[in-house]
Amino acid sequence: MSKKFASHADTQEKQISFTKLAEGLYAYTAEGDPNTGIVIGDDSVMVIDTQATPVMAQDVIRRIREVTDLPIKHVVLTHYHAVRVLGASAYAAENIYASQNTYDLIVERGQQDYESEVGRFPRLFKGVDSVPGLTWPNIVFQEKLTVYMGEREVQIIHLGRGHTKGDTIVWLPKEQVMFSGDLVEYGATPYTGDAYHEDWPSTLDRLQSMQPQKLVPGRGDALQTVEQCQEAIQGTRDFLNDMYGSVKAGKAAGKSLSECYAETYAVLKPKYGHWVIFDHCVPFDITRCYDEAGGEYPDPRIWTAERDTAMWHSLQDAVENQ
Repeated sequence: MSKKFASHADTQEKQISFTKLAEGLYAYTAEGDPNTGIVIGDDSVMVIDTQATPVMAQDVIRRIREVTDLPIKHVVLTHYHAVRVLGASAYAAENIYASQNTYDLIVERGQQDYESEVGRFPRLFKGVDSVPGLTWPNIVFQEKLTVYMGEREVQIIHLGRGHTKGDTIVWLPKEQVMFSGDLVEYGATPYTGDAYHEDWPSTLDRLQSMQPQKLVPGRGDALQTVEQCQEAIQGTRDFLNDMYGSVKAGKAAGKSLSECYAETYAVLKPKYGHWVIFDHCVPFDITRCYDEAGGEYPDPRIWTAERDTAMWHSLQDAVENQ
């Protein structure tokens, strides 16, 4: 029997944690759902990734208000995916920051991504009717932007392409705390449907060389030790290398997407099958790997709700008929 499409079988509410990383630095996590970061400066608050809808963002705001009354003036989009950015309007922030590549992706495919992701993640778009439209940054940068929130220095850095072409990390140099967005996951399957698999490992090398002491991944628990940070970075790298290596070899041997999917799924399942959203992500991931391998599609094709379902059902048959 075919698996339910994407995350349609994922209906159980998750336990939310609001974890203090250092003075004024917090992580809002929920058992593998998309994370939000909070930086409290001397004069204002920064929110890193917003949750999927304004209704869902209200719970983040409630928890912020338990620890500070300062105004929420800053929102950072670590990348453009709808599940990360469409709650932004709830914060009424003066400044919404994104890399130039992220801005370009919103222009190119923001609406299709919105419709695609709402179709994939029904539980994560609670109150979707409260979304006023696409989230547009008003401050856009190329490689690095530094924001001073009073004495607190916050660096917003585009290290290179990976999960998307616009990925941005938020780095607190004094505290050595990093908010990585979906460049790093922990106990959660990387989504790579819009990724650059050839570039991602070297982007991770640059990220790792910063030697974070604490790290908030895109999904998974807030990491409170150097060892956990390294484990998460290496786990993400291993998954990418295992998957892309398998698909690349299969395509070079002349195998079809369906054959590469069945083979690569079998390689990944024993090692990573327990990770959150594994069965959701892998069909999208392997399709992008197949497109990228051999240089056929150097840039990701746009996912639409129609393309999502057509791809999903064709590839499920490949596994079930082994």
